[in-house]
Amino acid sequence: MKTMYRIIAFFVIFLILQYGALSQTGEVSGVVRNLQSNETMVGVNVYADSATGVSTGVKGEYVLELAAGQHTLIYTYIGYISQERKIYITEGEKHRIDVTMVSETIELDVAVVSAGKFEQKLSDVTVSMAIMKPEFIENNQTINMETAINKMPGVDVMDGQASIRGGGGYSFGAGSRVMVLVDNLPMLTADVNEVKWNFLPVENVEQVEILKGASSSLYGSSALNGVINLRTATPGNEPSTKFTAFGGMYNEPKRKEMSWWWDGYPLFAGMSFSHLRKIGDVDLVAGGYAFSDPGYRKDNFEKRVRFNIGVKHRPRRIEGFSYGVNTNFQAQNTSDFLIWLDADSGAWVQNPDVISPTHGARFNIDPFVTYYYGDGNRHSLRTRFYRTYNRFKENEDKNNGSDLYYAEYQYHKVFKRNLNWTIGTAGSYAETKANLFGDHFSSTIALYTQLDKKFFNRLSASLGVRWERYTLDNSIDASKPVARGGLSYQAAEFTFIRASFGQGYRFPSIAEMYTSTSLGSLNVFPNPDLKPETSWSAEVGVKQGLKMGNWNGYVDAALFWNEYEDMIEFTFGVYLTDSTSIPTLDNLGFKSLNIGNARIAGLDLVFGGAGSFANTTMNFFAGYTFMDPVDLSADTLENDILKYRYRHSFKGDIEFIFNRFSTGLNFIYNSNIERIDAAFEDKILGREIFPGLKDYREENDKGFIAFDFRIAYRVSASSRLSLFIKNIFNHEYMGRPGDIQPPRNISLQYSLNI
Repeated sequence: MKTMYRIIAFFVIFLILQYGALSQTGEVSGVVRNLQSNETMVGVNVYADSATGVSTGVKGEYVLELAAGQHTLIYTYIGYISQERKIYITEGEKHRIDVTMVSETIELDVAVVSAGKFEQKLSDVTVSMAIMKPEFIENNQTINMETAINKMPGVDVMDGQASIRGGGGYSFGAGSRVMVLVDNLPMLTADVNEVKWNFLPVENVEQVEILKGASSSLYGSSALNGVINLRTATPGNEPSTKFTAFGGMYNEPKRKEMSWWWDGYPLFAGMSFSHLRKIGDVDLVAGGYAFSDPGYRKDNFEKRVRFNIGVKHRPRRIEGFSYGVNTNFQAQNTSDFLIWLDADSGAWVQNPDVISPTHGARFNIDPFVTYYYGDGNRHSLRTRFYRTYNRFKENEDKNNGSDLYYAEYQYHKVFKRNLNWTIGTAGSYAETKANLFGDHFSSTIALYTQLDKKFFNRLSASLGVRWERYTLDNSIDASKPVARGGLSYQAAEFTFIRASFGQGYRFPSIAEMYTSTSLGSLNVFPNPDLKPETSWSAEVGVKQGLKMGNWNGYVDAALFWNEYEDMIEFTFGVYLTDSTSIPTLDNLGFKSLNIGNARIAGLDLVFGGAGSFANTTMNFFAGYTFMDPVDLSADTLENDILKYRYRHSFKGDIEFIFNRFSTGLNFIYNSNIERIDAAFEDKILGREIFPGLKDYREENDKGFIAFDFRIAYRVSASSRLSLFIKNIFNHEYMGRPGDIQPPRNISLQYSLNI
C-alpha cells in the first residue's frame, strides 16, 4: 500500500510540475455584485496594481491574466466605494474572487413610490419608511411574506395580523390596521379585511416598502397604522430566470413530551421560479411557488401551489403608452392551529373541537393602462379583481368566499421648481357569502390629492387630503375626510430632519360585525353596531448618513405619538340576548367592541451599514423600538396597557461575505406580553379555554430572543448552496396565547440564476 501511495504522490507532483513549466502566468476571475440588490454590475473597472485593467461584462464577470507574484486588485465604479483585494499568484494558478460593492449613500438615494404614489428619493420622504430588498428575502429562506416582514424593526406580525409600532395586537377575526398592497393595489380580503400572507409573490419581489404611521390620506381605510407595499420585479435588458429549491426538517424540542406524536422528524420542502424577459415591445413576467409542510404540531399542516404571470405591452407608435395585465392564482390545503390541549404534552396537540382542515383558492387579475408624457407627467388606471374561497370539508356550514372589485385612476403632474401634484379617485365593490356572518355587499368611493414640493434643494414639503365614503348593504353609510402633512430638511450633506402628522381611519370588517360561531369553548358574537375607528399620528425624526473609508451606513431615530378614538378590540364578556336573563356558558365569549380611546407613544431607532475589511464585506442592520401602549379608557392605572403588545423590541441581521462564502445571523427579541384577555388564563364557570396557560405565562415572563443562522457557498457565478438553522438555540417561545413557535429546524437551499 505504501508503494501505491508513493506512486500516486509522484504522479500528482509530476503533473503539477509539468503544468507549472508550461504556464508562466496565473489567472484571477470572478463576478462583481451590488451588495444592496445582489444584482451583477456591468462596467466595473478592475485594475491590477493600478495598471493592467478590464471592465466587467453583462453578467458582472471579469478575467485577468497576471504574472506570478504579489498583486493588488482595485475595483472602482462611480457612486460606489472602491474595493481592494490583495492576492498572491503562482505560475499556472487560477484564483476566483467575487466582490460586492457598496453604494456611497446607502439607504439615502433609494427610490421609493409608496410615500407619495410617485417615485422619489428616500431622503426626501417626510415619514419613517423601511426598505426590504429581495436578497434579504432569499437569504432568510422566506416561505411566506409574513416571516420576512416580522424580521423588520418596528413591525410585528402576530398570527397573521400585522402591527406597526404597536398599533395592533391580536384579535381573532379582526380586520387589519395596516394596509397591505401589491404594486400599489390593496390585498386585504373583502370579508375579514385580512392579509393572505402565503399568497403574496415572494419569488418575484423588487422591493418592499413599509410606511410607519397613519397613511389613510393616500390609501384609505385600514391604513391608519401604516402601509406595506410589495413591488414586483420587472424585466431588465437581459432575460433573467431564477430557480430555488429547498428542504428541511424540524428538530426535537427541549421538552421531549411536546413531540410525542411524531413518527420521525417532520420534513418540509418547497420550490419556486421566476422568469423575466423583454420580447420586442412586450414585458413578460412569470413565476410560481410550491410548498409542503406537515407541521411540527398535530393537525396543523400546509400545502399550496401558486402561479403568476404578467404581460405589459408598450406600442412603439404611441410613445409613453403601455397596457397589460397581471394575474396570480393559488390552491391550498391547510389546517390552522388555534387552541392547544394543555401546556405540557398537549402544547403541540390541537383541541379536537377546533380542528378545521380547509381547501382554499385565491385569485387576482389586474388589468392596467399607463400613459407618460412630458417630463414625468402620468395618467394611470389600475384595476383588480380579487377572489378568495375557503371550503371546510368536515363542516360545510363554515364555507365562505368573497369577491373584491377595485379600480383607481391617478393623474400625476410635474411642475417647474420641483413641484409634484397627485390627484386620484378610487372605488371598490365587494360581495361576501358565508354562513358564519351571512351574505353582504359593500362599496367605497374616494377622492384624494397630494402636493409635494422641494424648496431650495433642501426642504421637502408634503400635504395631502382624502375623502372616502363607505356603504354596507345599503343600510350603513359612513364617510371620513382625513389629511396629512410633513417636512424633511437636509441640514447637511447626509443629515435629514423630518416631521409629519397624519390622520387615519378604519371601517369595521364584515367579519367583525356579523360573525357568529363557536370554536370549542370559544364563542364569538356579532356586533352590527360597531363604529369606525379613527386615529392620528405624529413623529419627529432624523436620518444621518455615515461614511468612513470603505464603510458607510445610516442612523435613523424617530419619536412617535399615535392616538386612537373608538378603537376596536376583541373583548371577552357576558353577552345576554333579549330572551335570556341568567347567563350560561352559551353567553360567554368574545365580541368586537369600540373600547374607547388609546395612545401609543415611543421611540424607533434603526441603524445599518456596509463595508469591507481584510477581503471581507459586511452588511448589517438593527433596530430597537420602545412602545408605551396605553388604554385611556381603562378603569385603573395598573391595568391600562393595551392587550397583546410588547414594550420593547430589538431586531437585526448581520452578514459577512468572503469570496464565494457568506454567513449571516438574524435575531429577534421581544419583551413579555404584559396583558392578554383574562378569559384565556382564568377558569370561566369551571372551564379553561387554554388549560395551563396562566402557569405557563408566569414561568416564561421574561420575553424571548431567537436566532437564525445561515451559511452559503456560491458554487458558480449563477448558483448558490445555502444551509439554514432557524431558532439555532432551540428556544421555546410563544406568539399569541397557545401559539408556541417552531423548534430548531435545519434546511438546505439551492438557488440558480440564469
